[in-house]
Parts: sequence; C-alpha cells; structure tokens
Amino acid sequence: MHGKEITRRQFIKSTAALAGTVFLSCHAQQASGPKLKRTAVDQVTLGKTGLKLSRLGVGTGSIGGSIQRGLGPDKFNRLIRYAYEQGITYIDTAEAYKTHEMVREAIKGLPREKLFIQSKMSGVPEKPLEVLDRYRRELNVDYIDSLLVHCGVSRNWDEKRKRLLDAFEEAKQKKIIRAHGISCHSLPASARAAQLDWVDVNLVRINPQGAHIDTPAERWDARSDISHVPAVMEQIKKMRKKHHGIIGMKLVGNGDFTKPEDREKSIRFAMQCGLLDAVVIGFKSPAEIDEAILRINRALAERPNGWPGP
Repeated sequence: MHGKEITRRQFIKSTAALAGTVFLSCHAQQASGPKLKRTAVDQVTLGKTGLKLSRLGVGTGSIGGSIQRGLGPDKFNRLIRYAYEQGITYIDTAEAYKTHEMVREAIKGLPREKLFIQSKMSGVPEKPLEVLDRYRRELNVDYIDSLLVHCGVSRNWDEKRKRLLDAFEEAKQKKIIRAHGISCHSLPASARAAQLDWVDVNLVRINPQGAHIDTPAERWDARSDISHVPAVMEQIKKMRKKHHGIIGMKLVGNGDFTKPEDREKSIRFAMQCGLLDAVVIGFKSPAEIDEAILRINRALAERPNGWPGP
C-alpha cells in the first residue's frame, strides 16, 4: 500500500471524529440559542434570596417622599397603576417617607403575590417587631418582601442597631418578611455591609457622575463627586461576590439630573456595570416612567448579555 493511502479503519475513525465535532458544535449553538432580549420590566432574581422583582422599581421617597406625597392620592394611585400596567411590580417605600398608606390604597385589588414591596426601618425602636406589625397594617399586607435597616452611616451600624438585626431575622423566620438588608449612606457602612452574611439585600447609591453617593464621611448628607465613584464600585463588587441582592438608587442624582444626557449616562452605567440586580427611581409622572423604560431597554440592548455579571 502507498504511504499516502489510508486504511478503511483509519477512514472510519477520522470520519467519526469529524462527525462528533460537528455534532458538538451544533449542539452548543442550539444550547446557547438566540440572545435574550432584556428589558426594564423583566422579572429578575434578587441575589441569593431567590425572590423575584421587576428590574425597574418605582420609588416613593423622592426628597423624603415629599414629591410623591405632593401628587395627592388620585395622581399617586394612577402612577402606581400605570407602572404596574407596564410590568413594574417592585414598589419601594419606608416609614420615613410617610407613604405606606398611599401605597396601600394604590395596590388595592392588585395580586399581592405579583408585587415586591420593600420598606425600611429608621432608628432603633424599643420593640421592632411591633413597629413591623404596624407597617403591615399600614400597607395592609401579611408580609413585606424586603425590610431594610434605613440609612446606615456608621462603620459599626450592625452593632449599634443589633436589636433591629435580631428582630428582622426573627421576622424572616416567621415569614413576616422574606429578606432583610440595609440602605447604606456612607462608604464605611457599605464596607461593613459587604462583609456580612446577614445582609440579603443592599440598596446602594450609584451613578457615574458621583452625585449623592457614599463618601468616607459617616454622614448621609456628605458632599460627593466623581472621585468617590471607584470606591463605591469596589464595595458593590464585594457585595456581588457574596451573592447579596443589590438594588441601585440615585440614578437621577436625587433629581439633580435635569438634563436628558445626564440621565442617559447614569442609566447606561447602571445597566451595563453588571453588578446590580435591579434599580429604583422615584417617579412623579407616567412620562418619567416611559422615559426610564426606554433608556433602560436601550442600554440593555447595547450589552445584551451584560446583566448581571462579575
């Protein structure tokens, strides 16, 4: 036989190997399938909690809730209903916003199991579980999906507010709440939150312009700028490594981003950083909801596989 000729056995062997390669390649392509189209109103998983919420939430605490309270009951109800009709099921509130009762009226008749309601507790009340029972009455719900320690600023907030942490855990075991966490307003507080297994959910201040985000000062109102952004992102990355749920806020700079290009820049940054599960924005009109959905959808389309990421 000539040296360049191959035997029948060799031919069959090489053909089988080629066929296997083609099969695996095709199988991989089928498995990966078409790229999913991500949107602002997708139901997403909140970290390791397993809880679902819409990627975009409607906030009720703009300027301490005064913006939403200023709408009056009818306009606020229509706003929440409009958000729900678009697919937004996450509603963010707090005792400090004085919007619990407004939320209660706005969600009347909506299926409770489809809503994700997050509230927050300020200070260190003597009997946190009794306060939580009042929250549930004010909201007219059997349970609150996520309850946060409100406005943590100290580096040892978990020690100073241990009564809350213990009560929240007890409430979680009783299924009065489904997850607990913190809303941080300083870098020392965020750094501590990133370390704690107790934290299920982090509500973090984030925008690329550095407006109203965390700083090294243990004050919620410390002046911030773009120089603080890298340190904020570092802590959020640590939270992600711990598989915490992470929700971004201050996407419109506490209302400072009156220029459309600023809102576009901020929303694109939040959507494409790959570190957030969801975001919340305080709205005052259906038009603002429409704009946010449009900008989020556009940002996600630019990086279709970028949410969430390492």
